[in-house]
Amino acid sequence: MKAEKFSESEQTELKSSTGELKEALISISAILNRHRQGKLYFGITDTGKVIGQDISKNTIREISRTICAKIEPKIYPEIEELLVENKKCIQVSFCGFDVLYSADGRYYIRVGDEDRKLSTAEVTKIILDTRLKNLRWDSQPYPDTSITDISSAKIKAFLKIAGLNMHTIANTLENLNLTDRGILTNTALLLFAKQPEKFFQNAMLRCAVFAGETTSYIADRQEFTGDIFFLIKKAEEYIIKNIYIGMRIEGLRREDVPEIDQEAIREVVVNAFCHRDYFDPDSITILVFKDRVEVRNPGGLTGGLTIQDIRTKKVSKRRNELICNIFHRAHYVEKFGRGISFVLEREPNAQFEQVGDIFISTLFRKESVKHGDRLVNGLVNGLVNGLVNGLSYNQQKILELMQINPKITTRMIASKTKISLTTVDNNIKKLKEHGYLRRIGNQKSGYWEILNR
Repeated sequence: MKAEKFSESEQTELKSSTGELKEALISISAILNRHRQGKLYFGITDTGKVIGQDISKNTIREISRTICAKIEPKIYPEIEELLVENKKCIQVSFCGFDVLYSADGRYYIRVGDEDRKLSTAEVTKIILDTRLKNLRWDSQPYPDTSITDISSAKIKAFLKIAGLNMHTIANTLENLNLTDRGILTNTALLLFAKQPEKFFQNAMLRCAVFAGETTSYIADRQEFTGDIFFLIKKAEEYIIKNIYIGMRIEGLRREDVPEIDQEAIREVVVNAFCHRDYFDPDSITILVFKDRVEVRNPGGLTGGLTIQDIRTKKVSKRRNELICNIFHRAHYVEKFGRGISFVLEREPNAQFEQVGDIFISTLFRKESVKHGDRLVNGLVNGLVNGLVNGLSYNQQKILELMQINPKITTRMIASKTKISLTTVDNNIKKLKEHGYLRRIGNQKSGYWEILNR
């Protein structure tokens, strides 16, 4: 090592010898209270000059014993002997993630390369602020992570949407309050990590489609992992893919119109990711039934609010303030808590309920009609009334399954309807002959298209 590399900073302290061990304790506590980690050297002056340190077999043991005895809460530093410019020195590496650390009963904070004593009022404020922060999952630091865990592509994509400039990833995260004393927060990793699921098992979305109004008959099931911007996109896509799309003619242009307002869908999904309880390891779930779509998220209402409060008094309480702020910058949410009102303006029949610790948002589908004692889907663009009456029961079931999953195979149809593969093939042939159905693409990668006669 070269001498010019050593200089004091907010995370580095230099001491001439272990004769300054008492002052070293103050620096360690001050650095911990500011940055949670740092290094201290014995045998190097505060100007960076290497003078060396006499080291006996008890020297390192005495340093360790004194630090453990005098720093509270206790820390266990790594202490090693170094040879710098052919002179013996000692390096002390330390870290700690408690609220405040004291040296011999007194509290200090690192300011530049100096240690400033904290007043009683300052100590009280730091403790209260930290305890409040620790109640929030999104603002908690995640130890043993680094900038290398962050995707620069995700950061750049976000900044483009938010209309912000980037200097370095570290600087950007700090400006967005996504670091705590240089350590990545949970939000930083959940939003921008290369693999968020590596850190959080609940960085996941579960989706399912059911053939009826209950969960007894599953037609499709999928799971997605990734950052929550990605999961929001997948949630929207999954719902839109599994409900019916009508059309509206605007001049000479056809405009697709989902049976559930797409902005209401987006708002419900975004709210689920904004307000869920991330301490809960469970995931957000999308359930598509014949008559409704449910979005379920772990974590009931917070702050003593009730369903009546959020529906009529238009008030909200944020569980994840930091996540909401990032979503606001990305234009995903407003700051004024209009989410429920926004949904009700577009889907007046929407329902919200809390079952245990699960919050459920329900959006009702419009293109389902009763046929006898069965609920038969509106197939495509609201088509059913004239279509169903001319079809056999098996043909109706085949079309229903194809509508739910256009890529379904004939073997899957036979399995779900409990009819033979030959019967399935014969019915598909008749549906094609009479103009109800056609196949797009090949058997392996193609799909079924139901036709409006």
